Amino acid sequence: MHALFHHPLIRFAPAVSCRRSLSSAPICIFTNTMSSTSLVLPSPISLNGQQPQLALGNSVSLRSSKTLGFKNGIRGFSLKNLDASKVFMSAAVGSQTVVNDALYHDYKPSCAFLFPGQGAQAVGMGAEAQKVPAAAELYKKANEILGFDLLDICLNGPKEKLDSTVLSQPAIYVTSLAAIEVLRARDGGQQIIDSVDVTCGLSLGEYTALAFAGAFSFEDGLKLVKLRGEAMQDAADAAQSAMVSIIGLDSEKVQKLCDAANEEVDEANKVQIANFLCPGNYAVSGGVKGVEAVEAKAKSFKARMTVRLAVAGAFHTSFMEPAVSRLEAALAATEIKTPRIPVISNVDAEPHADPETIKKILARQVTSPVQWEATVKTLLTKGLKKSYELGPGKVIAGIVKRMDKGADLENISA
Repeated sequence: MHALFHHPLIRFAPAVSCRRSLSSAPICIFTNTMSSTSLVLPSPISLNGQQPQLALGNSVSLRSSKTLGFKNGIRGFSLKNLDASKVFMSAAVGSQTVVNDALYHDYKPSCAFLFPGQGAQAVGMGAEAQKVPAAAELYKKANEILGFDLLDICLNGPKEKLDSTVLSQPAIYVTSLAAIEVLRARDGGQQIIDSVDVTCGLSLGEYTALAFAGAFSFEDGLKLVKLRGEAMQDAADAAQSAMVSIIGLDSEKVQKLCDAANEEVDEANKVQIANFLCPGNYAVSGGVKGVEAVEAKAKSFKARMTVRLAVAGAFHTSFMEPAVSRLEAALAATEIKTPRIPVISNVDAEPHADPETIKKILARQVTSPVQWEATVKTLLTKGLKKSYELGPGKVIAGIVKRMDKGADLENISA
């Protein structure tokens, strides 16, 4: 069934009745005087502020004797095919909407959008997007929200400026969403976008994925990303910390390497695995002295090489704790909706449907190790057939190919 039809925010009218039908799960329905079942479905949020081509509208009336026919090719779809366990996932309780966070627990992926994180930026990104009006419009909106010319920094740098945490994060977010518009403008692009039934992103990319999935607007997402970058930069400035990639070891040996390094440094310099990227590529974060100890011991653990990362500090560790409260406050003030398709979290490699849970997860994300390896492995195990990396760079493509050489993955840059 099309992912949009399984929209979790199904609001029931005040008079509801519950019964078991269609499957073993209970389904609540409201029957009006015309004997039709009304499900109120919010329209997906458009990335460019325009009404999206693929939308169910604000309400869909289902009559038991009719089938559904949408302009986008979903035809002959009858109620008997409706999975009731997917329908009964939210209900109004007083003024609150309670959403079952496990809505997407048993998702079956076929086509995925994957979004890059910090480090993917490169001077010149965004040039392709200027050929597509809807993509170019995103940069104009971004300039208004940020108060500076983001596109100019993307196109012309300098590199040191673009690489800063406070600028690279909004730059990658906007460029990745612009890549969607670049894809939409090409022949068959809209059909590809419509076919996506799962999405995720590497660290920062999770925000991009949530925007694509309609959890929040482009504008709100950009404001969150801007604040996230500033908060992480400030947390990094408050401590002497760093990150280093360990190449050529499995996660167990990297953990032993961290343990050995931690025996030689004080508590303020402890290190831990911060990014579980893929077999043979794990990032370690911690105090500078701890990172230096890791680098010194790596060869004795048979690591092929170490690469100090050009980031502000020890991301995805307790060093980022000062950023959490600022993120929590910003997230609390942001309207977040249930994503229209599963968005896999970096924290636990699971999709979440409840907006309040998503807010908590996003706040925790900056201090929690990135579970990207588990995310990709799960997608592949569940039968993912096709994926697209949208945005600058090809880091994610390299990771996926390392885990499955035969993976069908296409990069869409902007």
